[in-house]
Amino acid sequence: MRLAAALFLALVLAAPAAASESHPTLGELEGEVMCPTCKTTLDQSTAPIADRIRGFISARIAAGDTKSEIKRKLVLQFGPSVLAEPSKHGFNLLAWVLPFAGLGLGALALGALAWRWSRGRAVGAAKASGPALDSELEQRVDEELARFDG
Repeated sequence: MRLAAALFLALVLAAPAAASESHPTLGELEGEVMCPTCKTTLDQSTAPIADRIRGFISARIAAGDTKSEIKRKLVLQFGPSVLAEPSKHGFNLLAWVLPFAGLGLGALALGALAWRWSRGRAVGAAKASGPALDSELEQRVDEELARFDG
């Protein structure tokens, strides 16, 4: 049952991605392509080169190019830095892996700190309760409490 639900979810999420690949929009690509002049994405840039790149993208979309083809042509013309996301190969793979590794290590460190804090509080609470009562005094306290309750 869970496998079927997971498969269904994967298919539902994959359909828009496939449509986006074969029928990209200028709006999508503006957020994925960098302006070579101001080093921001095209959707944030007002530089003349950004306008020319937008025109190129619009022309390629009208010609029927896929998102990958358009990006590949932009990389050939401007180099890999024109893409807002690093490639998932070689050294650039670290840009994808390190944030998740950092999150995992951060969670471990936070867990260790929480454990130490809670252990410190338990030890502190035991110290705050004072020394143990002798058995005679403890019996008297129990009798008084029983009398009070009854």
